[in-house]
Amino acid sequence: MTFLPFKAPLIQYSLIFLLSALTSFSALSSTENEEDNNSDVVKLSFEKLSHALQTLNFSTSFVVVKNNQAEPYHWLHGLTEADENGNQVDLEILALLNGPRRDILRIDSTVSYIEPEYAPYSISSSHISGPIPAVFSQDTSVLENNYHFVSVGKSRVLGRVAQLIRIVPKDTHRFGYWVWLDQQSNLLLKLAIITRKGQLLEQIQFTHLEITTDLSEHLKYLQSTDLPKIIDLATTQEKTDLAWQVTWLPNGFKKVKSNRHRMNANKQPVEFMLFNDGLVDLSVYVNPSQDKQRAIEFAYDGATLVLNQIINNVEVSVVGKIPVATAKNIVNSVRFNNDTSASK
Repeated sequence: MTFLPFKAPLIQYSLIFLLSALTSFSALSSTENEEDNNSDVVKLSFEKLSHALQTLNFSTSFVVVKNNQAEPYHWLHGLTEADENGNQVDLEILALLNGPRRDILRIDSTVSYIEPEYAPYSISSSHISGPIPAVFSQDTSVLENNYHFVSVGKSRVLGRVAQLIRIVPKDTHRFGYWVWLDQQSNLLLKLAIITRKGQLLEQIQFTHLEITTDLSEHLKYLQSTDLPKIIDLATTQEKTDLAWQVTWLPNGFKKVKSNRHRMNANKQPVEFMLFNDGLVDLSVYVNPSQDKQRAIEFAYDGATLVLNQIINNVEVSVVGKIPVATAKNIVNSVRFNNDTSASK
């Protein structure tokens, strides 16, 4: 009988605990549902973006803003009318509007580069390499292992209603991306590259967007143009065995190709490996140096880092849109087959 006075509070505490647990479970379930719904919204948005980039006839202009400077581009895409077999030709032009002429042209899987430093040449590729990540016109689900996707809400860009989506890295070895998508056309209107502390490194702002039913005159001219001969890079780039290895990379980065060539300016031999995590390209270069040693040096061009060091007359460089700490880990992980201490 001595313990009877404590029964009521004990029951009350039990009820309170039960209600609290139920409330917490309900809140957790609600949060999980919201996350699932958010994930579904983002996935659908990127599917629409990919479809739009592949199927719409559009003419756009955008500027890449970095280091307090703006690089203007003109970007066109279109599909020809289907022939009797239902086939269409996929056409694309990306042109840098300031300085010497730099154009990238694509007819289906042939991509041609017009640059002042080299004679015009073509390669086999399904996409052009430029400021806009190529994965946006493909399957963005390849990014899910290394990035979170968060739908933030609506805003206004270029006088149009846009959906803001944040691409947030799951580790500290990458930058985040903020993407604004046009609600009407599902095309890209703005992109920003952000550090984990919220610092803006680089931004792409669209200044013009026109969607048409017919091909533009520029694309019609491209369709009738004979592109330069394709250079066969398969053997030299994808299957070259080099005498060094990169022994550490952030999760998700895979080797795309390797190459050994000589620089045009001084004929100096250079070897490199290209890696990609679906969103970011990362290059590692190795070449002989007249200097015996040099500490790590680095510089940023917008979000693109160039970092290098020299050890035992060998210069190792890392180039990519990654943080300095990531690049330092990579350059220090390079090991040479005949001297495992070379990069220590």
